[in-house]
Amino acid sequence: MAGNALYDVGLRLRAAELHDMGRGRASIAALLGIPEETVRKWLDIYRSAGIEVLAMMGKKHAAYSFETKLAAVRAVVDEGMAKPEAMAKFGIASP
Repeated sequence: MAGNALYDVGLRLRAAELHDMGRGRASIAALLGIPEETVRKWLDIYRSAGIEVLAMMGKKHAAYSFETKLAAVRAVVDEGMAKPEAMAKFGIASP
């Protein structure tokens, strides 16, 4: 497996699929045999940044330019944008 990922991409995508089917974190964790905290993190990423970012977990981490970081911070602080919305708008995978 690439990077620090403990679980393969298929498992992360299955968790997102189960979430979309209405399953909760505890149910997903039990079905997949993984910790609920892991599912929580995956679903946070899935909801804020999308399926593409969830699938890319464990690969080399992106380096964001100073300008991108600054624009995201300004959107949250100055414009009142929610963090997940800013993450999605600026393509940032991690809070």
